Amino acid sequence: MGALDIAGLSRPGLDGVNAQIGAGECLVVTGPSGSGKTLFLRALADLDPNTGRVTLDERARTAIPAPQWRRNVVYVPAEPGWWTDICADHFPDWNAAKPVLDALLLPPELGAAPISRLSTGERQRLSLARALMLAPSALLLDEPTGALDLASTAAVETLLRARLAAGMCLILTTHDEAQATRLANKRLFFAHGRATESQPETAP
Repeated sequence: MGALDIAGLSRPGLDGVNAQIGAGECLVVTGPSGSGKTLFLRALADLDPNTGRVTLDERARTAIPAPQWRRNVVYVPAEPGWWTDICADHFPDWNAAKPVLDALLLPPELGAAPISRLSTGERQRLSLARALMLAPSALLLDEPTGALDLASTAAVETLLRARLAAGMCLILTTHDEAQATRLANKRLFFAHGRATESQPETAP
């Protein structure tokens, strides 16, 4: 469903990142704040000017129109953006999203609620649901559970594992070492804009 090959991905603050993530694999990105993790995701999604070669299922990013690339390689920032205040308006079909919302412990009546009344954790999960409804080949998540409690974090990870099993490619940043251990097939550690590989540990 999705396999990313990244070679020499660079931009100011990011120095020649290389990685290969196969379909159904999760690359976990760690490192201190300001080390380049978010810059990496934004460059991969082609949201900022960058250089290097990126392919999705052996098709070069340069051969894919930018809007199509961003539908196939979906980036979810730590602080998502919203273009209207009603939750349901961010989904083409709110009813169709209900199974995903339920899996993320979000009640269906949330659709009528204004974004401004949601907690940070609810907004994070809603933005994840919005991204998953696009059925992306690759999903880029920046601290997707940073504001969540243990139950909500477990719900997010369960849903992500199901999508990985279906062949989605996943890249996520986290400061949670236990989460990295649970999810990672591969890892990158960032420091000062440079990435080094680290082997994932096996969860007990």
